[in-house]
Amino acid sequence: MFWAAVAVIGGIALAVLSADKFVEGAANLASRLGMSNLLIGLTIISIGTSAPELLVSAVAAFNGSPSLALGNALGSNITNIALVLGATACILPLIAPRQSVKNQLPLLLLISVVIFALAYRGTFDLLSGSLLLAALPAVLYYLSKDEAASEENLEIHSISLSFSIVLTLGGLTVLLGSSEVLVWGAVEIARFFKVSELVIGLTIVAIGTSLPELAASVAAALKNKTDMAFGTVIGSNIFNSLGVIGIASIISPFAIEPEVLQRDLPWTLGLTLLLYLLARFSARRTFPRSYGILLLLLYVSYLWHISLTTMPNQ
Repeated sequence: MFWAAVAVIGGIALAVLSADKFVEGAANLASRLGMSNLLIGLTIISIGTSAPELLVSAVAAFNGSPSLALGNALGSNITNIALVLGATACILPLIAPRQSVKNQLPLLLLISVVIFALAYRGTFDLLSGSLLLAALPAVLYYLSKDEAASEENLEIHSISLSFSIVLTLGGLTVLLGSSEVLVWGAVEIARFFKVSELVIGLTIVAIGTSLPELAASVAAALKNKTDMAFGTVIGSNIFNSLGVIGIASIISPFAIEPEVLQRDLPWTLGLTLLLYLLARFSARRTFPRSYGILLLLLYVSYLWHISLTTMPNQ
């Protein structure tokens, strides 16, 4: 129990410290490769910071714990929107990129609806997983092609290419490693208190594996790269929905628990819709601190909902 608590505290500290260098290196690589901040957030950063979700869900599926795998993916998507963007907007008001509002958020909303529809079949099986994984490269190509056509100004790189690579790879490595340490400690603590696998996946594991997104988004916002913060969350949620759930379904097909259909999927879809509406109809696509507070309150409400619907059954 003591070492688990140390792992949680140390994992958080390392992730936050490494995120700053990761964002700096990735932003400089983006400009050198002719990519915008939004595109690097949608692809390199979002996929890289989603690696913990992928790893944890794959291991859970291999070990016969599909509830943990699905809970991790859905919980991470909810955490990314409500906690990551909410906390980031509280620190510094954000501006949603035009391309995100026009194309990427509607695409994420469509993917969320597809996940909901597939879940109502009662199972995520080989067919579902294959469809989701097949869609992933097509979606990433569409996002890259769409962003390449935009007229956003690029960052002017200020550090060497080799140092940019070192910062990016080193920062990402520490981010992933610290996240794994944090997840291990959190799971040990949760099991000590006899919390179910589904609740672990939806809460502690989801928060732990979303920590890279939180740290990277906050670091990006502090560097005034709010477009990268949005791109990281949108890209990560797309990757979680298509890649993480898809791989878990192929490794170990599983039935959908009633709580997922009645609680977690509606929250995922509802928060995605809310994010789109806030970005679409806010003045100048601005996310003020009041939006951040709203998202954080919704996240607390979701955790409260979990406690009401799950804890009595433990």
